[in-house]
Amino acid sequence: MEHRDTDIGHIVSIEGGIVDIRFPEGRLPSISSRLLTLSEPEISIEVASLPSSDTVRGLVLNPTPDLRLGLAVRDTGQAITVPVGDALLGRMFNLFGDPIDGGELLDDMRRKPILRDPVPLSRRRVESALFETGIKAIDLLSPIERGDKAGLFGGAGVGKTVLITEMIHNMVAEYHGVSLFCGIGERCREAEELYREMRDAGVLENTVMVFGQMNESPGVRFRVGHAALTMAEYFRDERRRDVLVLIDNIFRFVQAGAEVSGLLGRIPSRVGYQPTLGTELADLEERICSTEQGAMTSIQAVYVPADDLTDPAATHTFAHLSASIVLSRKKASEGLYPAIDPLRSFSRLLTPGAVSEQHYRVARDVRNTLSEYEDLKDIIAMLGFEELSEKDRATVRQARQLERFLTQPFFSTEAMTGNKGRFVPLEETLTSCRRILSGEFRYRDESDFYMIGGVDDLPAREATNAA
Repeated sequence: MEHRDTDIGHIVSIEGGIVDIRFPEGRLPSISSRLLTLSEPEISIEVASLPSSDTVRGLVLNPTPDLRLGLAVRDTGQAITVPVGDALLGRMFNLFGDPIDGGELLDDMRRKPILRDPVPLSRRRVESALFETGIKAIDLLSPIERGDKAGLFGGAGVGKTVLITEMIHNMVAEYHGVSLFCGIGERCREAEELYREMRDAGVLENTVMVFGQMNESPGVRFRVGHAALTMAEYFRDERRRDVLVLIDNIFRFVQAGAEVSGLLGRIPSRVGYQPTLGTELADLEERICSTEQGAMTSIQAVYVPADDLTDPAATHTFAHLSASIVLSRKKASEGLYPAIDPLRSFSRLLTPGAVSEQHYRVARDVRNTLSEYEDLKDIIAMLGFEELSEKDRATVRQARQLERFLTQPFFSTEAMTGNKGRFVPLEETLTSCRRILSGEFRYRDESDFYMIGGVDDLPAREATNAA
């Protein structure tokens, strides 16, 4: 391919993952342009800033040992692009839209830039419809809204990835739209396992997977979410299909932004994060919305550093979500999985009118019972259970039964636990909770409610124990 000399620059400085490239006067590439080195293999560089009239500063996206001073670089004249089209379905890609599943290349497909403006407010559509996951604790206390965003918040090792894998299993199988999974800064092992599980489950043909892994440069991890959303927007806007976007993990996007900011020499803001944290997160999150063409629903895992929900990464993410599902290390240590904290999780959908009257009332009563039990724990620890009034004892019994009832065997952990996974419809969850709250099972041991589906499973379990 012929290149004009005026489009060619040369690397004059290399520092970490940042390079300075000098171009002829007046021929500077624009910010966010993709530059390619005239080497084999090509090295991609994204323009991040313009420090002087003849120099650009860029992020090296795929560094190789060939990167050196004096290396010639050409301006492509456009931002990073990814392929769009139905041929994406069933495939796994990297930031540049190159397949990483060993399949054939998609060279002849139409491509679109990964950086796009969000849909204007006048073209957005809001619908308050519940997106059923089959997971009792989520559907009851933090229902997910179709066409909006939900987050799974938790520290390391409390079950975020397992929970999002279970949602993929439950929802993608029942979901008639397109599913798009975006892995940001996660482990290669998890990507490979997820691909294999979705292939074995027979849901891969309606799924696109995009990965920017933990071992890749911060620039790749920072941009892979935008690449995934460009592919998702194609299915929503041009194919008029509903899209389910699953992201694991939004914190790694924030972390990559902090690394990029540090490399560019910006002064850190609160707790060492980049000063542009709020804007960068909004640029990504605001693209996830529903229009007349189709609904885009997103479920995102959010790592919480040191379990501190006041961390700026967590608080900025909270602001964009309609439902926040908070995972508790204390519940995980007690073996109550999924380790969802019912008192800290919330959903904007859980209001009268948005959900049924029965759902709102049962969810409120469950939360009140668990809250009263939380208040009584100190008294029980100091004086003992026997010192409580009869009413308080009944509350504690119901709360302990509810805590265990809200655990659930997962399809994604069958091989490890030996328990067969259960998808529990919302109606069954509501009926079961109502029966527990009515005192129908006051003489049943709380352990009977652990890892069951609905309360209709109780007699069968009792017979098994007796045998």
